[in-house]
Amino acid sequence: MKLILRYIRRHLGMFLTAILFLCVEIAADLLQPTFMANVVDRGVKGKDAAQILRYGGIMLAIAAAGAFGVVMRNIFASRTSQLIGGELRSDIYRKVQSLSFENIDRLQPSSIITRITSDVSQIEEFIRSIMRIATKAPITCAGAMALVIVQTPKEAPMVAAVFCISAVLILLNIRYGYPRFGALQRALDRLNGVSREFLASIRVVKAFGAERQEEEKFGAASADLARAGVSAQRVTAVFTPLISLAVNFGIVVLLWTTGTGRAGEIGRLMASVSYMTQILFSLSRMSRIMNAAARASASSARVEEVLRETPAQAVPAEPLRFGVSGGVELRGVSFAYAGSSRASLTDVSFAASPGETIGIIGPTGSGKTTLVNLVPRFYDATAGSVLVDGRDVTRIDGAVLRGAVAVAPQKALLFSGTVAENIRWGDPGAPEEAVRAAARTACADGFVSALPQGYDTLLGQGGVNLSGGQKQRLSIARALLRGPRILILDDCTSALDASTEAEVLRGIREAAAGMTVLLISQRVSTVMRADRILCLEDGQVRGFGTHGELMASCPEYRAIYASQIGGGADE
Repeated sequence: MKLILRYIRRHLGMFLTAILFLCVEIAADLLQPTFMANVVDRGVKGKDAAQILRYGGIMLAIAAAGAFGVVMRNIFASRTSQLIGGELRSDIYRKVQSLSFENIDRLQPSSIITRITSDVSQIEEFIRSIMRIATKAPITCAGAMALVIVQTPKEAPMVAAVFCISAVLILLNIRYGYPRFGALQRALDRLNGVSREFLASIRVVKAFGAERQEEEKFGAASADLARAGVSAQRVTAVFTPLISLAVNFGIVVLLWTTGTGRAGEIGRLMASVSYMTQILFSLSRMSRIMNAAARASASSARVEEVLRETPAQAVPAEPLRFGVSGGVELRGVSFAYAGSSRASLTDVSFAASPGETIGIIGPTGSGKTTLVNLVPRFYDATAGSVLVDGRDVTRIDGAVLRGAVAVAPQKALLFSGTVAENIRWGDPGAPEEAVRAAARTACADGFVSALPQGYDTLLGQGGVNLSGGQKQRLSIARALLRGPRILILDDCTSALDASTEAEVLRGIREAAAGMTVLLISQRVSTVMRADRILCLEDGQVRGFGTHGELMASCPEYRAIYASQIGGGADE
């Protein structure tokens, strides 16, 4: 709950203003039965119309004041809760952006989405309820108890007994409700994860006719969520009626002991019953608020886990800032993903001079993508050093390092927006001609110009209205537009036919003059013209040199060449 209080303090003025108007509302609710008792005992009993009109007018004025308090309280409460919810989402989003891939892998994207959406909504609703029911219920309950005792002093022991019984039930409600609502949010995480996985791979699911399996997986996650929800709501279903029973029993005792024989006590009795009813509603609301508090507390803990997450990558105390020329070197680098018992890279060493093109080849799972992910510091090496221009990347300013690197991944990631906007991710301020030039280099200008609105054509999320090869070419254009010193091409031509790939690579060689290029590919024909080639297998370097040198000295490279091209060395 410390997190919630911290954010409330940011908007304390509006929060207290809402509470002030809430107090006006509470006072109006508590005063009405007392003045109604005066109408009955002083006006109706004495048949005094003036007294009836007088107290009736006061009641009307109180009702008007209470209505004004409700309206103003709603305005300030809604504004405060919405502002806090917006700030929480923004803070989580900013925090996630500052985390490394290792942190995000541990937290899991589906869980992060749940925390930004569902958990923040729970907190937002609880903050709004604090300025409504959570504050109103206990104050109304205490005020109503005091006024019952004022109206019927002999019933003080009964009121105290009702309060004690209800307090015990509310505490039991909290004790059993908190862990269940935490489990409910975790079940929601799992359901979001299954949904996200299905939507991301829907084409594969349909291609393999695996709808039934996915439906069963979703059904299992949905059933887990339903069971968690039933378990959490069962607590409310048990304790809320018990609280109502306790208060209603108090009302019966009040009527029984007070009696209605004397007309002079009818007004007071009516007021006492009205206050007991207010106590009933207040305690019932307090029970629901405690459930909401338990759920908000669980959500708060989950949100705070993200906000307190320590980035796996340390920020250098005095980061180096310099003009990157493009030299890349790995010295004895080993790497293992968090939670994995197997190293993805083991004692990898090689160097690339500025402006050099290094081809990286190896079978699937050999560590090619893992290796290039260390250069822009997506992950930190477990052992050894990754250097750019002779400086360890862990000491280089993050903005400087990432600003000098551009990546075209195998799975091209495009965003909702126009084609031009997607290419301009490489350089938001690039002029139209530069965008078109980058597209021409990537052999994308032809198909883009043929689209209905050309470069202004809107793309769906992930570029769903483009083919895999078209998306890859736009991804390459985006990387080239940035004009980086280090260009990472991670098997980004895998969806292209041989002739288109050759044309794209020819354009890249011309445009990337002076850039250090790390070119990953499964195809020997793609990397064989690189200045040097790094051959990986099982996360280890099997050979490093030119195509001819590897054909002469590296059996693993020769095996790849023979399987794809056949024959002997092509030097």
